[in-house]
Amino acid sequence: MSNFSVGFRSSGAIKVLDLNGELDAHTASELEAAIQKCRDDAHFQIVINGKDLQYISSAGLGVFMAYIEDVREKGGDIKIVALQPKVFNVFDLLGFPMLFDILDTEEDALGKFNGGGA
Repeated sequence: MSNFSVGFRSSGAIKVLDLNGELDAHTASELEAAIQKCRDDAHFQIVINGKDLQYISSAGLGVFMAYIEDVREKGGDIKIVALQPKVFNVFDLLGFPMLFDILDTEEDALGKFNGGGA
């Protein structure tokens, strides 16, 4: 069975979700529940920190696609940061950098949400 967890933190009005482990078909529902909780609590500025994400499958990627339009319609965004190279390659292969801000650091994402970045 896959090992995966989502941690929640706040930076002002911005929610930071720390992903840890392997995000696949068996664990995607945990990320889905975390993003749904952000939505339910009216938090639409979301940073996904992938520093400790070891693996992502298409099911995990699908969770991002399922929520991005709704979050943006509410005036927010999902920004993805600190991906390990092998995980970034999966995002890149499927064209995610054209749809999402994928940034090097959490500070970069927070700065963009706070109006301080291009």
